[in-house]
Amino acid sequence: MDLIDILKAVKDGKLDLEAAEQQARGLGFVSYSNIAKLDSHRKSRTGVIEAVLADCKEPGDVVEIAKVMVEGSGRTLITRVSDRHVEALREAFPPEKLEWNRRARTVVVHNGTPAPRTGGVVGIISAGTADIPAAEEARVVASEMGCETVAVYDVGVAGIHRLIPELQKLKARNPGAIVVAAGREGTLPTVVSGLVDVPVIGLPVSTGYGAGGGGKAALLAMLQSCSILSVVNIDAGFVAGAFAARIANMIAVAAGTGVKQENEAQE
Repeated sequence: MDLIDILKAVKDGKLDLEAAEQQARGLGFVSYSNIAKLDSHRKSRTGVIEAVLADCKEPGDVVEIAKVMVEGSGRTLITRVSDRHVEALREAFPPEKLEWNRRARTVVVHNGTPAPRTGGVVGIISAGTADIPAAEEARVVASEMGCETVAVYDVGVAGIHRLIPELQKLKARNPGAIVVAAGREGTLPTVVSGLVDVPVIGLPVSTGYGAGGGGKAALLAMLQSCSILSVVNIDAGFVAGAFAARIANMIAVAAGTGVKQENEAQE
């Protein structure tokens, strides 16, 4: 019984309000074995896709969860995959149904259903090449949430002259939000935020060593930024990409270029 059936039952007097409330609270998740309850309504409820975190899960469980997710929505994103997870997924799904991004450590499994297009645009910038994996995770997430993504990599402050021409190209694509991934001292998000007129999400990365290594100096520098930016946790590429995509998708809808109603109808 879905929500429409519950509402009809209440209208027809076949279900009282208390029973209807209990049934409605039980909607929106699918149980797998005794280890997972998959939030199948997350996208329609919050605008953010439900992803499968492979880290700390057995490869066989990841495969079975992916099968449930694909059956329900046509596509599923799996993050933080190891070589063992990738091997198990390749054995379970045909190659044309897998999209593996080695740098991002993500796999998208699908049944041929394409990722939706919302009209949102998200910029992704990395300070150094070592920051690309976190940036790529953010890019994959934003893409799976329907956004066009524009990536600019290796333009950190150690050679700030690299940033300006690339940033001009990025601004020409009219992004609704920009994710800036940086490790070491984490300066680049502050610089970018001072040069653009769209929201910037700082993504501190656990590159760098010595005092303040492991992303701690980058996180604190972004939190202390004198420019206006939001900051996610260290290496939280999924969160950064999802936050940027939510902003970009809302801007696209407000500007009349988004396709929110079409996507929701397809769901």
